[in-house]
Amino acid sequence: MEEESTSAESASSERIKLNVGGKLFETTLSTLRSGGPDSLLFALSNRRSSDPNPVFIDRDPEIFSVLLSLLRTSHLPSTARRFSKTELNDEAAFYGIDAHLRAATAPPPLSGIDASLAAVLRPASEGLPSSFAVADSGAVWIAHGGQISGYDSSLTHSATVRTHLDEIDAICRVWPEIAAVGSKSDAGLHFYNFSGSRHVGSVHWTDPLDPRIFKARVNAVTSSECSVFASFDCIHRENCIIEVDKTKLQIVNQLARQSGNQAKHVVPAKMTWIPATGVLVGSAVAGGAFGFSGYVRIWDPRSGEVVWETNEPGGSGRSSRFGDTFADVEPDVEGLLLFKLCSKSGDLAMADMRFLKDDPWVYLKEKNPSLVSCGEVRNSVVHCYRGQVFVAREGALEVWSRVGEREIDEESERESEAEGFYRRNFVDKREDSERGIIKKIEGGGDRLFVSREDVEGIEVWESSHSSAPISLI
Repeated sequence: MEEESTSAESASSERIKLNVGGKLFETTLSTLRSGGPDSLLFALSNRRSSDPNPVFIDRDPEIFSVLLSLLRTSHLPSTARRFSKTELNDEAAFYGIDAHLRAATAPPPLSGIDASLAAVLRPASEGLPSSFAVADSGAVWIAHGGQISGYDSSLTHSATVRTHLDEIDAICRVWPEIAAVGSKSDAGLHFYNFSGSRHVGSVHWTDPLDPRIFKARVNAVTSSECSVFASFDCIHRENCIIEVDKTKLQIVNQLARQSGNQAKHVVPAKMTWIPATGVLVGSAVAGGAFGFSGYVRIWDPRSGEVVWETNEPGGSGRSSRFGDTFADVEPDVEGLLLFKLCSKSGDLAMADMRFLKDDPWVYLKEKNPSLVSCGEVRNSVVHCYRGQVFVAREGALEVWSRVGEREIDEESERESEAEGFYRRNFVDKREDSERGIIKKIEGGGDRLFVSREDVEGIEVWESSHSSAPISLI
């Protein structure tokens, strides 16, 4: 123990000189070794101390100064702003301390209340995004035209893949390097290897006994641990959900086949897999001159049966809410909750997916009088991420954050107890909301990604490191 203590003290005080690109640096062995045993700097720290000549490294000395400061303090100095993310990433990878750089540049845990616009990702060509898919790490694939541009967790462009499609309307990350894509203008579900920039397979919905099933197009895609689910529809509006084996890329099941001749039978436009219960949630909403109509259904792929559904208007619901149909629906995968945004009142309602019944909705109330009135909704998006519900109304973005863990189980007290269950706050500023109608929201890592109608690029929203309360004492 005494020898180890003496060795540590020696490393913290023993100095070493480095000549980086002609500029001399002097630091301690402990600082170099803080890069980790697999780093180049750790290896250099084992050089014989009897050698009087400084170690020469033929790299950029200015960036090395930034990285050395990172090892000393675990934070990037202000001088890091002079360099691009690519430059910093490349140099950190050379020295083997890229993990330290990622930790220093990662945003804090996402809190919608103090989130702000941090960046806009704009692909080099055909910059209008048609869809995008976000990984748990915060990396994102952006579909634009018939191409897919990838950005890693540091938001650095990694690659662009050109597909055979003219337009991509649905994209899903099946494996870390495999994307499933579909288009409303071209038939089939197609798989592309992102790292190899090649097409690896396709599946089509066909029925030899039904000539109407022809050139079926994909509307939505989601995936589970073992399967990919894609909703197809044809020119004659016949539609179905296809289950594809992720390993073999072959169809293993068909469910939810519908004629498509009514609003409650149209193709699902949104689908979400719920890992905790092994069910698939799908929804479709259509808006017209007389308002909105649509459905929410939950399927069990093992049996192929619908385990719960609601149709609006005309389905379950209170008489006081009749005609106030949903404009969008989204499940909270982690919390096992279902949220809907009402089209007439603009109210947000939730239902517990573990106890669904004919009328499971609880309508959330807001005490703050300046935030209560929402009004009719024409263009809206709801997205649940990390216990927060993000709601877009036209171009404005808001967040509903949970403030309690109370259970609502008494029918007579549902409305009163919903008050104070969630708190509503605006995420954006007025100038942010004027950039265009929000079309899609998706969370990944500690970021929120937002696309807008006819606006180039994907917005990246993050919480600030300096957003925590500051003591004035």
